[in-house]
Amino acid sequence: MSILEKQYKIINEFSLFEDWNDTYEYIIAAGRCLKEYPDSHKTDNHLIRGCQSKVWLRAEFVDGIMLYGGDSDTAIIKGIIAILLEVFSGNLPEDIISADTNFIKEIGLKDFLAPTRANGLVAMINQIKSYALEQSSN
Repeated sequence: MSILEKQYKIINEFSLFEDWNDTYEYIIAAGRCLKEYPDSHKTDNHLIRGCQSKVWLRAEFVDGIMLYGGDSDTAIIKGIIAILLEVFSGNLPEDIISADTNFIKEIGLKDFLAPTRANGLVAMINQIKSYALEQSSN
């Protein structure tokens, strides 16, 4: 599935919610489904700067595609990481670099987040793209 197809899937899922309480619960549930992130990777090298919560993100380049893992010490942010990884993990670096992130605005996520959390969201996306850029230039 392409990045755009994954984004449309998420937009459709979010369109089913009637209020932000439902959305909030969905995001937290997504975080619970996130693949286990080993404590050995919770290092300063993987810590995302600019996030209000502690957020760790790492990437691997396997068979030509980017695979991401992440975690947070906050349930809502862990859910946001899960959504971002659902969209970007398993794709070519070039596709990740050129991907539009307007789906975040379309699902209303930026409006839902406090400014400091929104800044953290931007930092997470920037790091995801930075990892892809590192691989595309190799």
